[in-house]
Amino acid sequence: MLMLNEHLLNQILLIAYQAGNHLLHFYRQHIDVKMKEDDTPVTEADLFVSQFLTEKLTALFPNTPVLSEENCHIPFEERQTWEEYWLIDPLDGTQQFINRTDQFSVLITLVRKNEPVLSVIHAPVLSLTYYAMKDFGAYKKQDEQVKKLTKNTLNFDRTLRIAVGATTSQEKVRSILSKDFDCEFVVVGSSSLKSSLVAEGVVDCYVRLGRTGEWDTAGAEVLLGETGGAIFTPHFGRLTYNRRETLINPHFVMVADKSADWQSIFQFN
Repeated sequence: MLMLNEHLLNQILLIAYQAGNHLLHFYRQHIDVKMKEDDTPVTEADLFVSQFLTEKLTALFPNTPVLSEENCHIPFEERQTWEEYWLIDPLDGTQQFINRTDQFSVLITLVRKNEPVLSVIHAPVLSLTYYAMKDFGAYKKQDEQVKKLTKNTLNFDRTLRIAVGATTSQEKVRSILSKDFDCEFVVVGSSSLKSSLVAEGVVDCYVRLGRTGEWDTAGAEVLLGETGGAIFTPHFGRLTYNRRETLINPHFVMVADKSADWQSIFQFN
């Protein structure tokens, strides 16, 4: 088992920054886009950075397996024996990368006994990094300024701020919202950047009624765990990591304050 300490965290931050520099290199030039079997786009940047991260992590931690979005066809029979592993998304927000919105990031998470315990989310164009480690706290680094994220509390006296991925998602989300709640939508690109806004308390929640993978949410689990937030399924259970054949998440709501009465706010059925 790897020791959870600042040295380990700093090693992962350095790798994330290096991966971000590779993404910037690809971002400045024309890139070819292909479609995967699930009809989501993939670029040479995704594939290059996936290989880069896998090789870097394997060289440093040869006994810790790496599971990447771009190399996730490892049989469950093999995966379920892992005590801990690195879960990576080399380019979270591939469509944002293609559309040149700047809203994309590198995600690296350490999962131990099916629980994410260390994570780094790095958005290179924005010079923005969020990182957290279990019982260590969660932090935001913008350029060279580092700020510790504090515990969030939901204020029911004001408009509920909800992060979504596209303006087209707003009606779908409104349909599961209790009639009493006034809300405003904040449209942000990559899944990890929406989750970072939740952890920071900029928005109250992020609703996802669409396809995501475990690599999209694992990093947020650590950030939220250190700031009083959580991720709920439509049955108000927790998301799982490496406990099923599939690595695809159910729909979810990511909340800044897990102590609030979210079951009175969202009516999934």
